[in-house]
Amino acid sequence: MIVGGIAALVFVLSSLILPKTLAVLASMASTLYVTGAFHEDGWSDMVDGFGGGWDKPQILTIMKDSRIGSFGAVALVILLLAKFCALLEIDLLLIPVTLIAGHAFSRLCAVSLLRTLEYVRDEGKSKPLATGIGRGELAFAALTALLPLLLLPFQQAIIGVVFAVLATLWLARMFKRRIGGYTGDCLGATQQLSEVAFYCGLLCRFS
Repeated sequence: MIVGGIAALVFVLSSLILPKTLAVLASMASTLYVTGAFHEDGWSDMVDGFGGGWDKPQILTIMKDSRIGSFGAVALVILLLAKFCALLEIDLLLIPVTLIAGHAFSRLCAVSLLRTLEYVRDEGKSKPLATGIGRGELAFAALTALLPLLLLPFQQAIIGVVFAVLATLWLARMFKRRIGGYTGDCLGATQQLSEVAFYCGLLCRFS
């Protein structure tokens, strides 16, 4: 919620003097700066590993490499472009709360893997979380993630949640099948893809 709030604030202030396109870009840049592109790095590493690795040891080795490969570079560009384009299509007045809701709910999606999958490295950025997450902690995470959704139109919020959950389930299934669990990069990748999926879901119209 804090990261999303920063993005929303930057967007609101930027939109006072800049076109919508540049205000959206400024809000995205602010989250990259605040988080150190932590989750985006996880996304590119995950795509590199799963795209270039044939078995579990190879996938984990590639993901651990600090260099970015062609799979990761292309995937990162597409992800950021998709996020930018999706936010541009959202109503101007809804963008601030959309950013808060998207950042909060996508992190719940990532946190859910701590409860459902096992950590597969002996060391790494997520090692302190390797024992999983308790029910109370998960409930608190869910509460903080679901509250911002109440500020969005009901039908749009539901579809956005469904899209984000489907993206999370797809990734979780792939992580389980290919490496037997998750790594820190998998968590970052889940946050990023579910965030974009959430924004895309908000834009869907069924008649």
